[in-house]
Amino acid sequence: MAEDTSRPPQKQYDYLLKFLLVGDSDVGKQEILSELDDGSSESPFCSGNAYKTTTILLDGKRVKLQLWDTSGQGRFCTIIRSYSRGAQGVLLVYDITNRWSFDGLDRWLKEVDEHAPGVPKVLIGNRLHLAFKREVGERDAEVYANKHSMAFFEVSPLCNFNVVESFCELSRMALQRNGMERLWRSNKVLSLQELCCRAIVARTTVYSIEQLPLPPIVKSHLKSYALTTSNTQLRYTHSQRKSTSRKLRFISTPTSPGSNNRSCVPRNSCTIS
Repeated sequence: MAEDTSRPPQKQYDYLLKFLLVGDSDVGKQEILSELDDGSSESPFCSGNAYKTTTILLDGKRVKLQLWDTSGQGRFCTIIRSYSRGAQGVLLVYDITNRWSFDGLDRWLKEVDEHAPGVPKVLIGNRLHLAFKREVGERDAEVYANKHSMAFFEVSPLCNFNVVESFCELSRMALQRNGMERLWRSNKVLSLQELCCRAIVARTTVYSIEQLPLPPIVKSHLKSYALTTSNTQLRYTHSQRKSTSRKLRFISTPTSPGSNNRSCVPRNSCTIS
């Protein structure tokens, strides 16, 4: 049987986001990108500019990221301006072993805010594996991130620490900003703990949980989950009964010729009690 070639090919992702990595040269932006899967890197414009694509799984949805990196040199500021306009998220990268790279973040932040105001941003402290050479304190970076409403991560591409997590957080922020959170929330993948709680609570009662051979902290969590679930079901059942308990009754008004009583309710009108 011949295949239907007229049907468009199915997309391999649910969302496509464009992120921009900015920061001074030699802060390790390419080191961060090299740890991501896919590995397809292209340079469509010039040798100083490249983007890489990778796909992450976020709450059961496939999010494809297009990551644009610049060399960090001044002559590429014009390119940064053009890419900032279409970016849906920005990662500001500095080297924790280089104080000068951290002090230069204001220049990059001003450039981004000028051409992409309101875009979600994440502050990245790179090369955490060289913490013994640290020149930028973690507390200083946290204060700077909070001041500019940014998330903050210290990462180590060498140890594969917090690299994917930082991109997941920025993706979540970008989707929330564009109103996409409600679309994927219903398809959220349940955690193993919630699946176990659901299976246990469905087969026992709140009072029988105490008899289970489980640690006290697990029993406490099961009780809380069972009570929360039962309260939600009771509220739903009560609202259903209340809505179905409404009855329709007809009110007949006296229509005798000698009657002087006038009713505001018309004859055989329908009211809800």
